[in-house]
Amino acid sequence: MFEKMRERWTNAIHPLVVRMGDLDPSSLTWASLGLAIISFYLLSQATAGASGSAWIIGGVILILIAGVLDALDGALARHQGTDGPYGDFLDHTIDRVVDVGLLVAIGMNSSFVDDPNTGLIAGLLTLFGSYMGTQAQSVGLDRIYGGFSRADRMVMTIAGLLVVSWQAYSGMSGISMDSMHWAVQVLNLGNSELNGMTFALAVSAWGGAYTFIIRFIKTRSQLL
Repeated sequence: MFEKMRERWTNAIHPLVVRMGDLDPSSLTWASLGLAIISFYLLSQATAGASGSAWIIGGVILILIAGVLDALDGALARHQGTDGPYGDFLDHTIDRVVDVGLLVAIGMNSSFVDDPNTGLIAGLLTLFGSYMGTQAQSVGLDRIYGGFSRADRMVMTIAGLLVVSWQAYSGMSGISMDSMHWAVQVLNLGNSELNGMTFALAVSAWGGAYTFIIRFIKTRSQLL
């Protein structure tokens, strides 16, 4: 859904791209990774309380800045006429590191997530969806999109983090899963509470599985 806003975003950042001149686009890519890693630490260590809430907000701000830099690097390379295979390779590699790292970091937050393995599960299923998009290219097709896009996942993850930041600040608890049907507990990846962080993990995990299936079907259809 949010992937459709890419063209508007590209037009909005064009004046900034022009002002960057001859700046090396890859420096923006690496800077986005550095900011993301700091964000991972903040999100994984945030606890309940006002300070924990501030750490989560700080992590969200850094992820947003990293996202802006990630968008600027490709636009700058195209503006300079220096875009090529290496830049595309680096950009997509860093994207995958950030995608998985963010979910693993959230899963490592013991204050809001029961089992760190749920972060690993969410990261793995997210990679499945991304893999199917690029795998289509390896067999001669255009890159396959569809399903739960990276932009969709990021927006939902940030929304969940903002919610859990408020929970941390106000002392509110999430929704207990203890009395829920087992299927609902599975949807929540086995975590005992539905809060902003477990919501982000669940949405990413099942969104990744859905994306994998949708892109597999599209690829199979085009190949046959």
